[in-house]
Amino acid sequence: MAAAGASASRRTRTRSRRVAVAFTREEDYESRAADLPDRPISPHPNLVTASGLAAIEAELAAAQAAYGAAQTLGGVAADRTAMARATRDLRYWSARRANAQLTEPEAVDGVVQFGRTVEFEREDGRRQSFRIVGEDEADPAHGSVSHVSPLARALLGKSMGDAAQLNGTEVEIIAVR
Repeated sequence: MAAAGASASRRTRTRSRRVAVAFTREEDYESRAADLPDRPISPHPNLVTASGLAAIEAELAAAQAAYGAAQTLGGVAADRTAMARATRDLRYWSARRANAQLTEPEAVDGVVQFGRTVEFEREDGRRQSFRIVGEDEADPAHGSVSHVSPLARALLGKSMGDAAQLNGTEVEIIAVR
């Protein structure tokens, strides 16, 4: 009889451990979702073009709207995730807006500068064109690179006809717009 009681006691402890683990895991998912790491802020000066500044302001407005929407949803797990994401994005875009430096240098004919588009020819004859912009507005697939990218650093300050080294190959600057 004592053996039967001990066996029942072990089964009860096993069940309660399973239940406790289930609740713990659920709470862990919620806490992980609500504890998103901050988006890293670049240590470089936050130079922006006029269109880049407008994009930052649009992202900031979207983050503020998402934060407001997440506040009205309540305490459901999915809402905690939305609130965490909105809070993180709001911190990021607020910081980027606060340290944005609108940079519109006076154009010098034929010189590669921030905000301008540079066209160059590679040794194999391929021509490429990129606009040098701020970090948040850079999108190489659409023809813009960050001013801190290796490509931009190799080209900034050079003039039409100059050569530059990119990834161990030489390129010639053929146009600056």
